[in-house]
Amino acid sequence: MSDVPVESSLRYFAHDEVRDSQVEMVEDGLTALMAEGFLMASAPTGIGKTAAALASAVAAQRASAGNLRILFLTGRQSQHRIVVDTVRRINQRMNSAEPLLRLVDLIGREGMCESVDRLSGRCDCEEQLDGSMRDELRADVRSQMWRAPMHVDDLIRTCRRTHLCPWATAREAAKSTDILVCDYNHVFVEGVREASLPAMGIELEDTILIIDEAHNLPDRIRNGMERRIISKTFRDARYEVQEHLEKEIEKASHNGEEPDIDEMEWAERSLKKLQSEMPRWFSAREKELSRSKEDDMRVETTELLSEMDAIISESLDEAPSGKYANLKRLVTQLYAVRVELDEEEEDEKETSCERLGAFISTCGQYENSPALVLVFDKLTDDDPRVRSFLLDPGVVSGALFQASRGSLLMSGTLFPPEMYRDLLRLPQERGVIAKEYDSPFLGERRPVLIAQNTTSRYTERGETNTSNIRDHVIEVVRNTPGHVALFAQSYAMLDTVLDDYRWIPWGVRVEKERPRMSKRQVGDLVENLYRKRRTGDRVLLCGVLSGKLAEGVDYPENILDAVICIGLPVPPPSARQKALTEYCEDRFGAHAARRYSSHQPAVNSVLQAIGRPIRKAEDRALVVILEKRVRERPYKFCLPSSLQVMKSQDSKRTARVAQRFFERFPDPAIE
Repeated sequence: MSDVPVESSLRYFAHDEVRDSQVEMVEDGLTALMAEGFLMASAPTGIGKTAAALASAVAAQRASAGNLRILFLTGRQSQHRIVVDTVRRINQRMNSAEPLLRLVDLIGREGMCESVDRLSGRCDCEEQLDGSMRDELRADVRSQMWRAPMHVDDLIRTCRRTHLCPWATAREAAKSTDILVCDYNHVFVEGVREASLPAMGIELEDTILIIDEAHNLPDRIRNGMERRIISKTFRDARYEVQEHLEKEIEKASHNGEEPDIDEMEWAERSLKKLQSEMPRWFSAREKELSRSKEDDMRVETTELLSEMDAIISESLDEAPSGKYANLKRLVTQLYAVRVELDEEEEDEKETSCERLGAFISTCGQYENSPALVLVFDKLTDDDPRVRSFLLDPGVVSGALFQASRGSLLMSGTLFPPEMYRDLLRLPQERGVIAKEYDSPFLGERRPVLIAQNTTSRYTERGETNTSNIRDHVIEVVRNTPGHVALFAQSYAMLDTVLDDYRWIPWGVRVEKERPRMSKRQVGDLVENLYRKRRTGDRVLLCGVLSGKLAEGVDYPENILDAVICIGLPVPPPSARQKALTEYCEDRFGAHAARRYSSHQPAVNSVLQAIGRPIRKAEDRALVVILEKRVRERPYKFCLPSSLQVMKSQDSKRTARVAQRFFERFPDPAIE
């Protein structure tokens, strides 16, 4: 990129007023991007990270001699609208001599099209249109998008009025856009990336990446590489292959052709062998696990791959042409299988063939890498299973960041930014700015109180500790004028604390998060807060740290007056956790190993939760952390220096602080 004065970045700032922290972030972002480097911005919610990031990215984009695209990656649809609104404001402030920014807002096909066929992956949105009419209508929608950035919901409504496919229209428009707003998966999941970016005419080498809520990225990458199989997976995959074969034979017969099914028939025979032999392997591992007295154990990747390959190759006349050649041959056929998914399983998005193929492929890809481990376990009343876990997200993200032309990574809990720099393997030779930004308002408008007589440490749990926790909750609820959110370290602890609800102050309704709630159910819980506010009723919203209510939801309009966090979600001992700690020790050293693998993620879950009620500078909320360990070694070193905390010896102190706070800030509109 060519040189450009740092001050020019404010030309693309979306608002009339700019805070000192925003100026600092804009300047740092532009400095990083002009050097094709990276900014790790740990910036509290409410300071305006989106406007700052877009200002520096657009300035760098327009200073570039090439055709750079900005990919704004976020896992939350609420953030999509914020980005669209921000770009609209930038365009309104743009010099008339400059071309307006073009933006495309994209979500998954299932969310954009009315009906998507699970077998073919296609929709029927444009069945009523011929080719020329479709092209003309798409061009008209594109012109509307270029005149004013369009949120995905608006695009869907516009397209459906004329029977256009919103998803296809957005992907086609993306070929000439400046900014694409989409999910992390479009870059960080190989299959999605290869299917989406080239189709939209986007080369990663010509992109600036903005990663929203970047603290989630390591786990998103890890989760994207998690695979699992049980002994029945081989049986189910075989049934799917048989179904596929029947359809291929029927289709060929209908067309008067000879079906080309030799390879698929070989795959069916191979799966029959695996179905017969692999249960013995699972049974042997189950006995080994039982003898160990542990809940889970590691399995060697090479051992499992060799076992499956040997079973397939056992009765073949010809020798395999290379290591795991027959497993690779099987995977090719597994990915070619096309069957209908069970309609009763609404959340099931992959077939057994896809699941088995992905498991074998992942194991083969990382067979000789310590970055991937296999763990065998058996849950009560469930079949024993093998799961793959990616310990190092950097083996995926490092090359992708290297390919990009620079990136801005931001979050209110990207702390410490150096840790995320290490975990994601940002190319340090190109320059990485890792920085914390101050908030001018959080200190007085979000006081943080840490109770000294409560903990979730296993050895100190008991009736007295639970009673102390309840006393603090009671005083917060009594002295808070509106809704309160309560987040515990686990569902078990939440159930213990809530018990029969009879201790909850009278007139306060308890709304509780449940495991595996759908997005719609979570949305209904949040919407209920607004309904209750209008009727003057109060809600105690209960969930778990790192859960959907504590991390995946925004609470605008200061709908939460207080947040209470119980405990620290420190991961329990397990084969996976032990492997992660050992890997971090080898890569980052003994000093950082436990912080990176356990302590910091637990504290960051609490930091995420306490950031929920503050979405803009005018908001206010009381935060109470019911865990004394937060102020003790090693966890106190995991807190940002900007977080000012107070001690509360007992619930009476908590009551006094809450009363004084809401007397000073009775309403968010009162300064």
